[in-house]
Amino acid sequence: MADAVPLITDEMRATIGKESDPTTSEVDRTAIRMFARSVGHTDPIYYDEAAAKAAGYRDVVAPPGYLGTPVFNPNAPSRRGGGGMFGGPEPGRPLKRILNGGTEIEYLEDICAGDVLTSTSHVANYEETKGSIGDMLITTSKTVYKNQLGKVVAIMTGTGIRY
Repeated sequence: MADAVPLITDEMRATIGKESDPTTSEVDRTAIRMFARSVGHTDPIYYDEAAAKAAGYRDVVAPPGYLGTPVFNPNAPSRRGGGGMFGGPEPGRPLKRILNGGTEIEYLEDICAGDVLTSTSHVANYEETKGSIGDMLITTSKTVYKNQLGKVVAIMTGTGIRY
């Protein structure tokens, strides 16, 4: 019996660590308030500028999980498509199901109303494994967010599972 075609192709390996084009996101008070309300935060630092400043922040604080709203430009080329789960090449064999394996965000600086974040992403790792339901491809991606001063404010690590 011939060996199975590997899931991780050379084309996929070549994309590891390659940074995406930057994306710009704006952090504004209305979006912060809407996000905080939608996830049930009640701390006034997410709603009231005076409360945020009294707590030592520059402005209303972005709650955990909110990293701005991407700026839409109808004249810019779409970033959708491109094949794989993260817009990269497809695995060597088709895997029909996709599962979010989790997202972790490490915050390094405060994110407040008025900030403009620039983010770039890359695939950090591919891993091929076997689970109880068969072959699985685990993709780890990293997105680095910098504020308008060029300071890294957050690093998001995402895990995608194909099976």
